[in-house]
Amino acid sequence: MNQSALLRPDWTPATIALMILGFMVFWPLGLAMLAYIIFGDRLRGFKRDVNEATDGFFASCRRPHGRHRPHFSTGNVAFDDWRKAELDRMEEERRKLDEMREEFDSYLRELRRAKDQEEFDRFMRDRRNAKRDDNGPVAEYQTP
Repeated sequence: MNQSALLRPDWTPATIALMILGFMVFWPLGLAMLAYIIFGDRLRGFKRDVNEATDGFFASCRRPHGRHRPHFSTGNVAFDDWRKAELDRMEEERRKLDEMREEFDSYLRELRRAKDQEEFDRFMRDRRNAKRDDNGPVAEYQTP
């Protein structure tokens, strides 16, 4: 007898033993085995339905969802031309704002770097002055 015949969703000695053992070890396991015995024959159809629904959902996610659909037309040529010009203008404005944001981010990075450098220089200067006051001249710091 093969393994699939032993664990089919039916009241077989093997499934009953697994259900009892599951209840003795950890009750949710026994409950899961009971659900498999009762509803197991419906799992294939349920799995197929879930797979179809999931495939449909992810297929809809792969479709392009832009802010505007260039192929969409109202039938009014003047309005479509105006709308296209406005969308192009807004896209150009968005591009300019993105460029300005990048420039500002690089400016902030440079300010942070300069501030960090100034703080480090001040630390080193204070450190040198503190050692010079304690022990006289200070040798330059060397890493081992």
